[in-house]
Amino acid sequence: MSPLHVIAAGASRDLVTTLGQRLREATGIAVEGVFGAVGAMQDRLLQGEPCDVIVLTQTQIDALAGEGRIQRASIAPLGRVRTGIAVPAGAAPPAIATPAALAAAFMAASAIYVPDTEKSTAGRHFKRVLQTLGISDAVAVRIKSFPNGATAMRQLAEAGDDQAIGCTQITEINYTAGLRLVGPLPEELGLATTYTAAVTAAAAQPGLALRLIALLAGPDAASLRARAGFEPVSPSSTTESR
Repeated sequence: MSPLHVIAAGASRDLVTTLGQRLREATGIAVEGVFGAVGAMQDRLLQGEPCDVIVLTQTQIDALAGEGRIQRASIAPLGRVRTGIAVPAGAAPPAIATPAALAAAFMAASAIYVPDTEKSTAGRHFKRVLQTLGISDAVAVRIKSFPNGATAMRQLAEAGDDQAIGCTQITEINYTAGLRLVGPLPEELGLATTYTAAVTAAAAQPGLALRLIALLAGPDAASLRARAGFEPVSPSSTTESR
């Protein structure tokens, strides 16, 4: 049988990969995932790339449901993920608890590694944070932007620069070897994004897709989601909240 195709936000990569392997062990069917910035992942779906399970922000999933591109009954939130700051594992963590401290940390950094500031959730928010702090121009030459958070964090880990820092979704920091999570952005500048899974309307294997979503969002994976950086979704949570 052909593999189950998943297109997913980079923030969910570790969760999808781990539980996709469990599904493969149970069924013998491979789970093939493509991960990246949510805007780019939505584009891949809209361009007709094979996809059984899609994982995007709640706002994107709601819009796709309204267009009839996903099976509404299959929608399942995975949890909220905050945007945070990372440094190389051996580096001293900077103070980031207040907007002033965060601004000082950005100003002191030799380089700032971030995902795409147009197509990624964390990248767009990072851009707004710099504008709010009033330091966009001052740090512009130090910003190193990559197609997605996973690539940005991998490059930060491999750069060998203890004066550099990164900003992306906490899940992407947690699953990148060689990095240390400093913490989430200050509350006044924070972003919490709800990621949600659904079966696409064009799914070739909708039954198997539902099984994967049950694994991703089910109670048995609660501890795995927590370790990855997903927080439970409350009824009042929004997809992007500050």
